[in-house]
Amino acid sequence: MTKKKKKRKINYHKIIELVIFITIVILTFFGIKNIVNNDDSGQTVYAAGTNYQVSLYDKSFEEVLKITRGEKLSKFGKEVIDTEKDKTYYQVNYNQKEYLISKDNVTLNRDDIVLEEELYVRTPATIYVNETDSSILGLANKGDKVEVIGYDKVEDGVVNKYKVKLNDEEGYIYGKYLVLTEEEALANYDEDGTYQTHLKRTNTLGGGSAANLDYYPREKVSFEDNVMPDEVRALYLNVSAISNVDDYIDFALKNNINALVVDIKDNTRPGYPSEVMKEMSPTNYSHAANSYDAYKEAIQKIKDAGLYVIGRITTFKDSYYVEDHPESAISDAKTGEPYSHNSSYWPSAYSRDVWEFNVELAKEAVTEMGFNEIQFDYVRFPDHLGRLEEDGIIDLKNTYDEEKAQSIQRFLMYATDELHNLGVYVSADVFGESAHSYVTAYGQYWPAISNVVDVISAMPYPDHFGAHDYNIEEIVWTVPYTLLSTWGKYAAARQTEIPTPAIVRTWIQAYNTIKAPYIEYDAEKISEEIQGLYNAGLTGGYMTWNSGSSLSKYNEIADAFKKEY
Repeated sequence: MTKKKKKRKINYHKIIELVIFITIVILTFFGIKNIVNNDDSGQTVYAAGTNYQVSLYDKSFEEVLKITRGEKLSKFGKEVIDTEKDKTYYQVNYNQKEYLISKDNVTLNRDDIVLEEELYVRTPATIYVNETDSSILGLANKGDKVEVIGYDKVEDGVVNKYKVKLNDEEGYIYGKYLVLTEEEALANYDEDGTYQTHLKRTNTLGGGSAANLDYYPREKVSFEDNVMPDEVRALYLNVSAISNVDDYIDFALKNNINALVVDIKDNTRPGYPSEVMKEMSPTNYSHAANSYDAYKEAIQKIKDAGLYVIGRITTFKDSYYVEDHPESAISDAKTGEPYSHNSSYWPSAYSRDVWEFNVELAKEAVTEMGFNEIQFDYVRFPDHLGRLEEDGIIDLKNTYDEEKAQSIQRFLMYATDELHNLGVYVSADVFGESAHSYVTAYGQYWPAISNVVDVISAMPYPDHFGAHDYNIEEIVWTVPYTLLSTWGKYAAARQTEIPTPAIVRTWIQAYNTIKAPYIEYDAEKISEEIQGLYNAGLTGGYMTWNSGSSLSKYNEIADAFKKEY
């Protein structure tokens, strides 16, 4: 009789233990971290990239959506590999939909979303010492390659300022002036033949070549809590008029005036004892025409009356700053002493400390006094320098080997960048001559300036023209309508030569002529000026130039302001 074998009982506990043991061995051998990363469902990650936008793909590896870098995503499932392109993707949820994203475009730390390692300078740009104030380290030229070592902040995927290294120096550059490739950096903006227009305008007068300026579009801002009137109609108030501000406000409200231009700093006439002046130009500080409190109270009264208030700063004509900083002045090449030009001293527009002083003064005036707009006057080099330069009589302190027009445009870029951060507008005063199709000898070129600032304000005062300019038969200052409607066509033409022109708001002559034949500029003549400008298409408004801010003169010509043009 065969003995029946006893059925062996399976020990499932032992099998489970064995499986667990083998699994641990495998995990140890292949790396537990890699396997977990292959299926870490629900893990929060961030879109990262070398551009402000990052691509998302469908299951066929086709791009279906671009999202802003920095966007939060949720990973799920395992890695997916496109074998044809040998590219690895993560599966992610974004807005409750499933996508693929390149493994290279994902980071666990939101601070690491910016992947640029090197960039190129498209537009010559100021290098800042730090990300918090307007201190200048130097200049980055078009085409320079910079190493990216950090950034300040990202908004909508766009880096505000990159921390960069250039020539062993570290500083900050606004991201809008940097691009990814050298080819893109070296290109000039030529949509609709823009660059070709300016390329033809060479350095004929010593101010520089139009081809060496920047014409890339710049956003024209509009601040919701600081609304600029569509048509600004403004009186000019010098520093002495501040003590009588109530009368000017009363006049404005009764005579269709909606704005006042008030001096913050005129040459040898500072408006108030600014803390910036105290630190950077004590001589300006000591000569302030008004007390701090009186000046602040006057500006507040203007604002309380509902008037738009513009702060005027005489920029590169400042004898007091030269007294404090002779090293930054246009100087006598032989003696090294500041050079007196028509009895005034000029800080060089090439000197970056002068840039810093005027912009810091402007920023303080905005934050302390509440100006809606900062207007930079004398944003130029002195006129009639030609022979002095040619003969080596003067030293302009040209540290960065710039042309005059380059320095002026770059200063206005710097000033506009800084003041837009405070929610205010920037305007620049230019000579009437700059409306013509050449670069002026003192560095003003209408298209280059208009493309940068919010408002461009020419000064085509009729008695500053030649007697028969534009082949006008009459003496031109006797026929202001004919003169300004003719001149205005040149200014309007310059506006069409750039992608983002400024508003044109023109200074008008509000004083009697200063040369024969002497003409009284009454309300009729003032009206002719304004009508001529408006008929030429320059409808952004006007500002009255009367250096004495004569209230009696303003009353004489009040009827001109009451008209609609």
